[in-house]
Amino acid sequence: MTSEYRTENPATGEVLKTFPELDKQGVKTALDAAERGYSAWRATDASDRAAALGRTADLYEQRSDELAHTIAREMGKPLKQAAGEVALAAAIYRYYAEQGPKGLVEDTLDDRSVVRKEPVGVLLGIMPWNFPYYQVARFVAPNLLLGNAVLLKHAPICAASALLMEEILHEAGVDKGAYQNIFASNDQVADMLADPRVQGVSLTGSERAGAAVAEAAGRNLKKAVLELGGSDPMIVLDSADVAKTSKIAARARLSNCGQACNSPKRMYVMADLYDDFVDGLTAQFEGSKVGDPFEDDTQVGPMSSASALDLLEEQVKDAIDKGATVRTGGKRLDRDGSFMAPTVLTDVTKDMRAYTEELFGPVAVVYKVASADEAVDAANASEFGLSGSVWTTDADKGRAVAERLDVGMAFVNEHGTTAPDLPFGGVKRSGYGRELAAYGMDEFVNKKLVRGSAK
Repeated sequence: MTSEYRTENPATGEVLKTFPELDKQGVKTALDAAERGYSAWRATDASDRAAALGRTADLYEQRSDELAHTIAREMGKPLKQAAGEVALAAAIYRYYAEQGPKGLVEDTLDDRSVVRKEPVGVLLGIMPWNFPYYQVARFVAPNLLLGNAVLLKHAPICAASALLMEEILHEAGVDKGAYQNIFASNDQVADMLADPRVQGVSLTGSERAGAAVAEAAGRNLKKAVLELGGSDPMIVLDSADVAKTSKIAARARLSNCGQACNSPKRMYVMADLYDDFVDGLTAQFEGSKVGDPFEDDTQVGPMSSASALDLLEEQVKDAIDKGATVRTGGKRLDRDGSFMAPTVLTDVTKDMRAYTEELFGPVAVVYKVASADEAVDAANASEFGLSGSVWTTDADKGRAVAERLDVGMAFVNEHGTTAPDLPFGGVKRSGYGRELAAYGMDEFVNKKLVRGSAK
């Protein structure tokens, strides 16, 4: 049987390597090892667990070039952006190494009662391809610090980076049973969720995958954390420099070839700024260098796969066929690999797929609005609720509008900011639960009340 786990260069379409999947015995072996690993890892002093995370951060920094080249090859991220992701992952491991132990201190309720924070057991992580290192770090770092064990199923196209992460964590001193990479099938994942030794699951991915995992987790009474899709609104109320604002919007939208859940996909712009904003955004999209992720001047690499490109092109074509205006782009590039022309659409209406569906690629949709109320109403009409942003010269007004957005993360004059000390997560169909900061340690933890007194 052909393995789904592979390294396939999306810039050329060439399959460079395949990796064997787990068989039935492999699943059993992994679960048995995780059970033993959990027992050993939870018994390891928290300071030693933290030290292992610190060494992980060191190794990420030392092996940055290798790590960056690996994901540039397997999912098409331009090298500079790949190096930035490696640095962010290192920062997350270092944050939990240095700040995480403070979150393990027990809470004293009164002279007889304390709440201890203890691990819950073996966890299953199901991670996506768009940020291979960052997504894993934000789930793995807090849970390894807590003393949980992790079985990590990465996206099939990220097999090489998945193995690198496992190698680094083990080299840093994490028990080999406490962190295991598993090349598992969806059916095997369902079997693992049914195993009583697995106590929870965290998934970052599509709505469909999230629904399937949530169903399996619920059926087996296991906790789930889900970070799913997003169609983030960007509301431009006013600007002292429209050209600068449109440039920032273009950079945010085209980063990682537009393949980010928290990218500004829907842009609502006041009528008096609309024409200048669209012109500036279009010029930025047209001026962005699309090409090989290994070339220094590449700003937009290929999409992750041919299937991802096919879906995006179908969504864009649907909008065009129903009357949307193409300001630039609108189709795949005539070259080898999975390349989509950076695309700006306007005049998108409710009957088009682009109005309601997530466009996971280098496509921006711009809407003209007459007021902040109209923009907020349109932004909140989406079934997604990951993040959103408001842009204005009046910080107080921006804060007031941002607070009205039905999202998990609202920003003023910035978009998609992520850092180890900021919580990450959404509402509605964008999922539930939080990662990063102290909140990342609150999901898979036993907050155990211990109460007693002498008689």
